[in-house]
Amino acid sequence: MRKRQLAFLFSPMLFIAEISCSKNGDSTPPAVVPAISISDASSDRTTTGSVMHFTLSLNKTTTVPVSVDYSLTDGTAKSPTDYAAATGTITIPENQAVASFDVQIKGDPTDTRKSNLQFTVNLNNPKNATIAVSSAKGTIITENGSNFTTDNTGYTTPTNYPGYTLAWSDEFSANSLDLTSWNQETGNGTNGWGNNELEFYTSSTRNCFLSNGNLIIEARKEPTNGFNYTSSRITTENKRTFAFGRIDIRAKLPVGKGIWPALWMLGSNIGSVGWPASGETDIMELIGTYPSRVYSTMHWKATNGNHASQGSEFNLPSGDFSQQFHVYSLVWLQDTIQCLLDDQLVFRLTKSDVGAANYPFNAAQFFIFNVAVGGNWPGPPDGNTPFPQRMFVDYVRVFQH
Repeated sequence: MRKRQLAFLFSPMLFIAEISCSKNGDSTPPAVVPAISISDASSDRTTTGSVMHFTLSLNKTTTVPVSVDYSLTDGTAKSPTDYAAATGTITIPENQAVASFDVQIKGDPTDTRKSNLQFTVNLNNPKNATIAVSSAKGTIITENGSNFTTDNTGYTTPTNYPGYTLAWSDEFSANSLDLTSWNQETGNGTNGWGNNELEFYTSSTRNCFLSNGNLIIEARKEPTNGFNYTSSRITTENKRTFAFGRIDIRAKLPVGKGIWPALWMLGSNIGSVGWPASGETDIMELIGTYPSRVYSTMHWKATNGNHASQGSEFNLPSGDFSQQFHVYSLVWLQDTIQCLLDDQLVFRLTKSDVGAANYPFNAAQFFIFNVAVGGNWPGPPDGNTPFPQRMFVDYVRVFQH
């Protein structure tokens, strides 16, 4: 009995602390108040709907529950079209440091590709805690949608010509790229494909997909494999090669500083003779700094072994090449090759123009379609260059006698 009395008399604070810790509930704040934070979150938009998970965390655990209220605020994402508005209270139980809650994301049956959408989660009214990070961004990822529509106005060409037969075409009306005709090259090549380009080419549908009857090559500003940009480069090498005939390619082009779309061909023997001996036929190239100008150029190996080329440019009298479709054509005969834009002659090369050098343009070539970012010719993009950049190809058609 004396021992218990002595303990009470000489240790009253110890006794009081024990009673305080034994109380149930959160009415007594912890000795050290933790700080609560919320992290950004993202979720792919689906056709049927999904949920986005947000995580709240404490910088230290505590012996009482911690709670905080939350609310949602529109940004580019709007409620109720893009997400379900909600408010509530989140509780982190005693001796725990993490809790989470979900936001309902609305589906998009059309799976439309567009810029990502954002809303904000706000925290307020904390209990048994302070707030270290009071808001978080919720990103609805819509940039990877399979559906993208563009205006179809512009020049077009017929599906047949007198004296010609359609040897091959791709109208890009399927759901995905025809890999029996096309290859998807990946990487950056040797030294940016020899041009110090800045993109990393991928085989992802993020960069190359088919929608509404168009092939779409999309260049993005995003870090991948040590590069700051991604894009696509497709070829028909070893699958579809041609010599002579008429080639029509209907396309709408991206513009902007540092953007370099091209529709071109290389000799099928490049693997054995190398470039430029194989010959290169640039049906169309555009340097984005000059959005109303395209170039047509032929490349070959000169007699001294150096690179030789001849070409010309075409300037639109008004507007630029991103506003409408145009048709880029090649009329290809023995010893003569012509580049047309909307059936107007841009450039003509004959065997005699090459002189004593080997004329490589009587041999088979394959197609290359790509959108480069940066490189020796266009230079790098700047802060005013918008991304993503898209090249649309409506069709490629090869007619032969």
